[in-house]
Amino acid sequence: MSAARKMHLGAFIRPVSIHTGAWRYPGAIPDANFNFAQQKHFAQTLERACFDAFFMADHLAVLNMPLRALKRSHTVTSFEPFTLLAALAAVTGRIGLVATASTTFDEPYHVARRFASLDHLSGGRAGWNIVTTANPNAALNFGYEDQIDHDARYVRAREFYDVVTGLWDSFADDAFVRDVESGIYFDPGRMHVLDHKGPALNVRGPLNIARPIQGWPVVVQAGSSEPGRQLAAETAEVVFAAEPDLAAGQRLYADIKGRMRRLGRNPDHLKILPAAFVVVGETLAEAQAKRAHLDSLVHYDSGIASLNGMLGHDVSGYDPDGPLPEIPQTNAGKSARARIVEMAARDGLSIRALAQRAGSYAGLAFVGTAHGIADEMEAWLLGEGSDGFNIMFPWVPGGLDEFVAEVVPELQRRGLFRRAYEGTTLREHLGLPRPANRFFPD
Repeated sequence: MSAARKMHLGAFIRPVSIHTGAWRYPGAIPDANFNFAQQKHFAQTLERACFDAFFMADHLAVLNMPLRALKRSHTVTSFEPFTLLAALAAVTGRIGLVATASTTFDEPYHVARRFASLDHLSGGRAGWNIVTTANPNAALNFGYEDQIDHDARYVRAREFYDVVTGLWDSFADDAFVRDVESGIYFDPGRMHVLDHKGPALNVRGPLNIARPIQGWPVVVQAGSSEPGRQLAAETAEVVFAAEPDLAAGQRLYADIKGRMRRLGRNPDHLKILPAAFVVVGETLAEAQAKRAHLDSLVHYDSGIASLNGMLGHDVSGYDPDGPLPEIPQTNAGKSARARIVEMAARDGLSIRALAQRAGSYAGLAFVGTAHGIADEMEAWLLGEGSDGFNIMFPWVPGGLDEFVAEVVPELQRRGLFRRAYEGTTLREHLGLPRPANRFFPD
């Protein structure tokens, strides 16, 4: 294979496992979502394995589910991502630190300031995961009576991106001269006042923080709806996708990279990393038994709530052993809904079976030996279905430790993954260029 075709690996850590039964698995740490000592251990373990990034998703409300399901959820309490990543920046040295920030329920100045701070604190390791926030309960926490229209959220997100990146460019890299003799701290000619006035946002600027070490923190996006794909092609540098198989991954990969070419962007300047749920065993049968035991820990209350959240529609009043009814379009996320509806039709699944899959993670899963898992990951990489993966661990610490101890060395043996970091910033890990300052290009 080409030496340039190397795999990138992110770790999806909030929640520490997306599987609703993970906290109940034998040997799992039930409070890992809210345990700093364990989060520190996870980050340092992943850094020893040379992972590109440690990714913290975020929720601006407790999950939108009935109390009978919520009481079973290990995600009901979690750290605020920026606070946690700032703390982890002090106890790690190389791994990227990626956090979610909403373009719907936050303001560009806040987002620009937090990520610029994190980038400086971490020595250039910050990444911003752009989300428009689909949870309707989040809207209620920010003064709205209902969720904002799906397409309108993406229109705001596009303008939001322009404002945040413009604020990051407030100062030239050489603006802060700090000349003790003359008493000049910065050169006013190297400061730009953004003065943005747009359809949704009015932001004067400048940002009161020096330009980030990376120029801009790495811009990450999740989701694969039509507006999401276009936003990714225009703005993203990493896409956290959720395609269920290689053929679907190849279609998404070709679509987004093709849009980039048409926009004049270099497709190598965006890395597509599908979410992959990985269960490792010494044999295939052992790995399958681990997955089966883990799935047996999903309570129906949790599963049906997860299903309702993915559909954006409550189906708990229907016969659990009957088919999925017609699901109307909503303002919730569209890509997750489409995957579940397609799965129900393709596999003839009842609501109960769909709930079981939703609660246990219904997406792409690699279950097998380290050798077999590496085979599948390699097929995705070489088949242009992905540039790597955003790994979801089945439980912690065991599932994480097994991946690091068994799968990573196998990938390294094949020359697919680094044995040591070659740079210090997240951009260097991902092979992404440092963006020029739009106001001070020299």
